[in-house]
Amino acid sequence: MTIAEFSKARQLATILLCVLFLGSACAIAQSNDPSITSGPRAIAVRRARNLRHGINLSEWFAQVYDPKGYTKEHLESWTTAQDIALIKAMGFDNVRLSVNPQPMFRHGHADELPADYLGYLDAAVKMILDQGLAVTIDLHPESDFKAKLGSDDDFVEQFCEFWRALAHHYSTQSPDLVFFEILNEPEIRDRYRWFGIQAKVAAAIREGAPQHTIIAAGARYSADDELLFLEPLADPNVIYNFHFYDPHIFTHQGATWGVNFWHNEKAGLAYPSNRESAEKVAAQVPEDTNRLYILQYGMGHWDAARIDMEIGLVADWAKRRNVPIVCNEFGVFRRYADPQDRAAWIHDVRTSLEHHGMGWAMWDYSGGFGVVTKTNGTAVPDDLTLKALGLK
Repeated sequence: MTIAEFSKARQLATILLCVLFLGSACAIAQSNDPSITSGPRAIAVRRARNLRHGINLSEWFAQVYDPKGYTKEHLESWTTAQDIALIKAMGFDNVRLSVNPQPMFRHGHADELPADYLGYLDAAVKMILDQGLAVTIDLHPESDFKAKLGSDDDFVEQFCEFWRALAHHYSTQSPDLVFFEILNEPEIRDRYRWFGIQAKVAAAIREGAPQHTIIAAGARYSADDELLFLEPLADPNVIYNFHFYDPHIFTHQGATWGVNFWHNEKAGLAYPSNRESAEKVAAQVPEDTNRLYILQYGMGHWDAARIDMEIGLVADWAKRRNVPIVCNEFGVFRRYADPQDRAAWIHDVRTSLEHHGMGWAMWDYSGGFGVVTKTNGTAVPDDLTLKALGLK
């Protein structure tokens, strides 16, 4: 072989090696993409596509603070068939139905679900499915209920019994459209305890509903950093979720729950964050530490790029583990946020989620974060919010 022939052969070999390397790299990249998973997680991946554009139905079967409680009048009138039709017309494809288990939970007999209350819930689920919407049955108890899960092993067993019975009750409904979310925003600080509880509850749900998809989350309020700590459950038919409200100092300004000083932020903290807006708001807050938090937000470069960085880390977590993921809560409290700034934040979060291939569900339909406002039972869509969501 001449030197010229040897050189040509070496070049050809190098090209072939490059092609093989690139082909291997593409195969590795594709294997980490949940959208094309063909293994045991394929069912969850396919069904996650039914949870692309969602809205939370709050204050109906959960967060009812009226002294009268969960009355027949409330359950039959808070959200109506007209509301569900409007949700469909606005372009949503799924709803997350918050359900407080406490009105149905019988200590010592947690697997015995009261038929009368279950009838109201059945009617709500049917109303949603009749519009062709997917529904996530999200167990959404109050903090005292969640605190017992963190400290009482017997209560965990009862919770498993409750979920097994509830999942079995809905096991005849379409597994492509009905999803079971283990627990909204766990308040268990011990991440390892929550990991064990979640695995045990998931197994109970699977016993009750062998074909349906389960939705799991990290500890401590389903935050993105808590999800990053989590490792997937052994059950492959699971979608993972996180909530995104960062930074809370903007998204919850004026709120009267959570951190006390939020309710002092009534001057309209701006988004994207900037120093001038923060200084204006901080001047009205009497406590030094709280003023510091506000000024830190002003200097924190909270904008579309920062939001995308944080959501991108969650997307990377999911890709490395080949699991589907959704963000089923995000939003901005309406009362004191500037409408344009609120819409900008919603837009930036929504577009980042979609960029990373994640479905989403905004909080909420008609509550304090709502996509509609309700007066005397009449719902009026907020066009600015709908535009931020990329909907009609």
